[in-house]
Amino acid sequence: MKTDHAFQANVIIDLFTGFFLNKKAFLLFKFWSFISSCNILFPKFDVFMLGFSRSSLTNFLFWVTQKKWFLITIAVGIILVLLPTPSGLTIEGYRIIIIVITALMMIITEPIPLPAVAIYILVFEVILGINDADGIAHSFMNDAVFFIMGSLMLSVAIIKQGWDKQIALGIITLTGNKTKNIVFGFTAISAILSSFIGEHTVAAIMLPIGMTLIRFTSEDKDKVKGLSAVLLFSIAYGALIGSIGTPSGGGRNVIMMSYFHDFGLSISYLEWMIKVYPLVIVQIPIISWVLIKSFTPEYDHLDTGVRKLVVQVAKSPNMTGRDTVAAFIFLLVFLGWVFLSETYGLGTIALFGVFLYLVAGFVKWEDLSKNTHWGVILLFGATISLGSNINDTGAALWLANQVVNLFGTIMNSFPFAVDTIIIVMTTTMANVLSSSATVAVLGPITLNLGENAMHLGLVTAIASAFGYFTAVAAPACTIVYSSGLVGAKDFLKVGWRVGVISMILLVLYANTYWLIIN
Repeated sequence: MKTDHAFQANVIIDLFTGFFLNKKAFLLFKFWSFISSCNILFPKFDVFMLGFSRSSLTNFLFWVTQKKWFLITIAVGIILVLLPTPSGLTIEGYRIIIIVITALMMIITEPIPLPAVAIYILVFEVILGINDADGIAHSFMNDAVFFIMGSLMLSVAIIKQGWDKQIALGIITLTGNKTKNIVFGFTAISAILSSFIGEHTVAAIMLPIGMTLIRFTSEDKDKVKGLSAVLLFSIAYGALIGSIGTPSGGGRNVIMMSYFHDFGLSISYLEWMIKVYPLVIVQIPIISWVLIKSFTPEYDHLDTGVRKLVVQVAKSPNMTGRDTVAAFIFLLVFLGWVFLSETYGLGTIALFGVFLYLVAGFVKWEDLSKNTHWGVILLFGATISLGSNINDTGAALWLANQVVNLFGTIMNSFPFAVDTIIIVMTTTMANVLSSSATVAVLGPITLNLGENAMHLGLVTAIASAFGYFTAVAAPACTIVYSSGLVGAKDFLKVGWRVGVISMILLVLYANTYWLIIN
């Protein structure tokens, strides 16, 4: 009996405390009071609990409050399934849209881990009859997934080589000690590197360099707030700018290339660079200027910080033959992407690079297994499968027609209206979801919005990189935010300025430069 009273007391205390953290816990408190009164008034009440203990019931009710958005999402899905199929849409198309809606709800609210969302997508594509198990497996595993897997493994191998010291010395040698020049140098180097090795890898390599320079300038964080912001944002935004420059710059680009293939279109690695890389170059000085104007650095010159950084780099080991071989392997991968990607695929070439790093002993499998984000690979594959089936079921064309019906007057009345609508829609989603998930979902739809699918697809892929507004919109932003030197408000302060400028530049660029080279 004492045990029961102690248990009741603990539950009451826990729920009462939870009331201040989560008001819905108060409902649990009321429900528990009801259960307790039932046990007092009706001693046989435990019979109705089907053998479950009161502790199990309490844990279940607590789980309900924690997973409320998951339960809401499932309820929404069930309601949509029971509704009649919209006119002009196949039953498979309608069901894949239901999966998209429910998956987006769970990605945004995150009631379950994102890899679990990926499993949900794949499983319910089969359960709801979108395709059979073999068909879904085929749509999941393609060269785009190989590329994402290979690029994540390459990132681990590259970070293991410790190239940050050489990069730091190269930046300082080129820029000198003027703050504005260093900001430009950080932006430019981050952009160039992220074009080839991925934004998350660049941010992971560059962040220690930036933080070291800040610390060498002043140990007091309050005295270098502006300097911290401009240097760290130059890393994050530089990485985002550069990630659009080549197909290997990000998973979003490879996903769009796979959609081009599905639409009977083809674009080589070099053709992508010719079309897109000038936009990268144009944005570098503009974004650097915006950062300087948004966060005024406390120092115009970083003499002390630069001098200490040069001394630290000088003390590090010189580049060895082993380092040269490691760099040569990546050069081979890059050349393979440029000249052989249409024959062997970007993913196969990336995995071959991983194979060479493993054979040469530059990285151990244990390191790859431990540091590769397998959940990200699973989510990429699931979203690619989702996008592929959106297109195959006719849902993409149906959704595109709805967009045309909604914005048709605007599209026909204003020049560049289609591009503007795509850019605004894509940028908004990219700041809520990941850029790759945005392209996976929107790609098949935007490709159906006009006659020039290549133009519309490239606009979508580029705009998906404009994840400037929040710390969680892009891996590079999240990595920089983790330093603790910039806050969420800082992203909003500068993000909307950079975002608006990038969107305007893209509209003008796509409708001038692309017309000239075509």
